[in-house]
Amino acid sequence: MPVLGTLTRRLGHHTWFGATMRLLVPVDRAVGRLTRGRVVALGLVPSLIITTTGHRSGLPRSNPLLYVPDGDGFVVIGSNWGQRHQPGWVHNLLARPQAEVAVKGRRLAVRADLATGAERERLWQLLVTEWPAYRTYVQRAGGREIHIFRLAPTGADLP
Repeated sequence: MPVLGTLTRRLGHHTWFGATMRLLVPVDRAVGRLTRGRVVALGLVPSLIITTTGHRSGLPRSNPLLYVPDGDGFVVIGSNWGQRHQPGWVHNLLARPQAEVAVKGRRLAVRADLATGAERERLWQLLVTEWPAYRTYVQRAGGREIHIFRLAPTGADLP
């Protein structure tokens, strides 16, 4: 693991880190879009750009997310850096589970499946292995249910 990635994982537990990263999301989103998902989160952690459909607006909404691979799919979590409210993309996926991801220069159509029970616990273990700060985010979220989704490809790459 690169030194910067290790340092980033250690800093992830600090409140100031989440606040700073939230400010950088628009920049990360733009870099991800310009590089077609090849560079997200400065390449420090496995990341993708998810594009959901706004549950109220019906418009496309793109967000950079850390992910963990799981077979041919991707696991993402609605931690929102430990804030007490759900991120918008979670509401979007709950309303309409079809989405697109840009990852490593590929665009894929995916279906988001909300993890529950034993599957949720299995995916949680994958997530905290990659980003231990998720445990801290759960505490900060003040009892809010933090949703975990497995994004399963639905077909061929998108243009």
